[in-house]
Amino acid sequence: MASTRPPPWPIGCASCITAASIWNRSPRPANGWPAPAALAEGDAMVETVATLVSTFPEAIAAGLLVGSACALLGVFVILKRVVFIGMALSEIAACGIAGALLAGLPPLLGAIALTLGAVALLAGPYESRRLPRDALLGLLFVAAASLSVLLVAGSGLGLAEIKSLLYGDLILASRADLRLLGAILVPAIAVLLACLRPLLYAFLDREAATVLRVRPARMEMLFFLLLGLVVATASKTAGSLLVFCYLIVPPATALLLTRRLVLVMVLAAALAAAATLIGLAVSFLADWPTNPTICAAACALLLLALPAAFRRSR
Repeated sequence: MASTRPPPWPIGCASCITAASIWNRSPRPANGWPAPAALAEGDAMVETVATLVSTFPEAIAAGLLVGSACALLGVFVILKRVVFIGMALSEIAACGIAGALLAGLPPLLGAIALTLGAVALLAGPYESRRLPRDALLGLLFVAAASLSVLLVAGSGLGLAEIKSLLYGDLILASRADLRLLGAILVPAIAVLLACLRPLLYAFLDREAATVLRVRPARMEMLFFLLLGLVVATASKTAGSLLVFCYLIVPPATALLLTRRLVLVMVLAAALAAAATLIGLAVSFLADWPTNPTICAAACALLLLALPAAFRRSR
């Protein structure tokens, strides 16, 4: 059976993807060797993967980099019990992009400036304050989500262009986006790993941190600054929904499977990478939107991990 190579996606289109042909599985003969139809199916899958890699190498690399960085930071987000901060910072970054567009400034500059300002506000101690951190996160989220739409309402841009500018789409990642992600996310990961031990003491055992002359307030400020920098940079390329997914779902899955924190971080990054590759492949074959497909793949991996987590808890 002759296979048909799917034509490449139109440049700049995130959802108009021609799906590859899917062949029905043929039974194997009695001698155990693959039937010709099965061989044709295998060739078609190899061609599909090769087409995906050759057409969208930047999207694959950007997804792996963003997923790894966000998953590593997400472990601390869950331990700190500030899960909503990922979505709030993503919306704040979108608001900064909208404000920068209106002012004629580089979008990334607006995203980083506004996100780091919000992080400086959120990093303080809120245990003894009347307004808890979660309430402030909710206020910032609502304000940023509404302002980002209002700021671009009179810009004359189309709805699709506004969504692309504010919320990103991984499949549209370019080489310039990939270089920018590498310049910011790789040093952020390096700083996180270099400060891993004092961060763990600051987050998990403040008394031991004080004895070891680790200042928890400074470590928490450093973490929130890294988080804001990564979220602001990644949101422009990958979008707020996907960044929030990377921050929460892979770390939550890893925490269900093991209690060793270093192993949790490694597993979270691996799960984010697996969800990225699976989601990109499925979206290519099924002609589905890329970002939601990756999020669905991450959630599917979590569901697959539930039986193992249940056995561990018994």
